[in-house]
Amino acid sequence: MIQVEVIGVEPACYRCKETMQNTEKVAAKLRQEGHEITVSKLDVMNKSTMEKYGVVRTPAFALNGVIKIMGKVPDSGVIERIIRKEL
Repeated sequence: MIQVEVIGVEPACYRCKETMQNTEKVAAKLRQEGHEITVSKLDVMNKSTMEKYGVVRTPAFALNGVIKIMGKVPDSGVIERIIRKEL
């Protein structure tokens, strides 16, 4: 099972929303192929999120508890390549 977390501000800014949309699009495609993927949104200002990830720039993209992208909006192709490496 792959766990993806998009970390950003609440309420979500444009960049965080776009990252979440791109992530959900890729997750839906991979689920259709039979892969188990969960996607969740975390608030960067939450104390436990800050302690776990130490994110200083948003949006951030974490895969199975490891930050893969921080401070930029990844397009769906980049997200898909990162996830497929873990499959």
